[in-house]
Amino acid sequence: MDPWIELDEDALRQYIDAKAVFEAWESARAKAAEVRGGMLWRTTKGREYLIRTGVDNKQKSLGVRSETTEDMYSRFNARKEAAEARLKTLADELDRHRRLNRAIRVGRAPDILVAILQVMTRLNIAEHFIVIGTHALYAYEAAAGVRLQERALATRDVDLLWETRKRLQFASRMKNLDLSMLDVLRKVDSTFEIRDDQLFTAVNAKGFEVDILRGEATDLDPHPLQLTDDEDDLWAVQARRANVLLGAPSFSAPIVSVTGRMARMTTISPAAFVDFKRWMASTADRDPLKISRDRLQASIVEELANRFRLGV
Repeated sequence: MDPWIELDEDALRQYIDAKAVFEAWESARAKAAEVRGGMLWRTTKGREYLIRTGVDNKQKSLGVRSETTEDMYSRFNARKEAAEARLKTLADELDRHRRLNRAIRVGRAPDILVAILQVMTRLNIAEHFIVIGTHALYAYEAAAGVRLQERALATRDVDLLWETRKRLQFASRMKNLDLSMLDVLRKVDSTFEIRDDQLFTAVNAKGFEVDILRGEATDLDPHPLQLTDDEDDLWAVQARRANVLLGAPSFSAPIVSVTGRMARMTTISPAAFVDFKRWMASTADRDPLKISRDRLQASIVEELANRFRLGV
């Protein structure tokens, strides 16, 4: 007997349709980002110049007013208007699919997990993290169009592996946002607090935890390492073999929450997940209560990947 059940025809069709709209929305969002900010004319010493303005208040002169710069101005505004109109249309369509997803019960990922991924995407910091551990199974099952056994998914925390090799880019982005990582989580749930005994863990009032992990520090890496300059922010904890996961092929899929909301999850390839879980189960200091789940998850993901050719 398979350790999963396949989505029924209606749910599978709805996921396929919603996924297509979601991916079109992602593409439209990227194109709209290219024309963020604006263009304006500014007079300096009696001459008009075309100025490109950015969302970060940076400004750049594109030259004196001429047929060329007037054409640039017209084409930019046309592109911006078209991109924003397309993005709004797709956002409305995505909201329609959210309602359909919920009605047909397409997804079952925790709402808070999807909300965290959505916020990180909106703030353009999602690229600095990959989801590892049990929650990665939501990406695998979504891509395969199945529901895995409930016991394989039992957990109350999500592990976010931070790509510290890009920490300077991350720090710059967070500084521009004027946010700490804890602030980001509080945009999802204002009750998130850092645990006194684990400064790499934020927990909300319902006991859901977010752990921030990093690869093992090398000679040139700073450690301990806080995510931002905010003294009250989260710290990242070194995780054994995390550097192997950072170097592993990635795997990405849109996941759907129990209320129909969608977000892209980026995790490690199924093969890397299987290898990591089997290694975890073999370590001498692994919690005995988690060993059987490690082995179960490794077995299920291996079978799922082979059956549905995930990560191929």
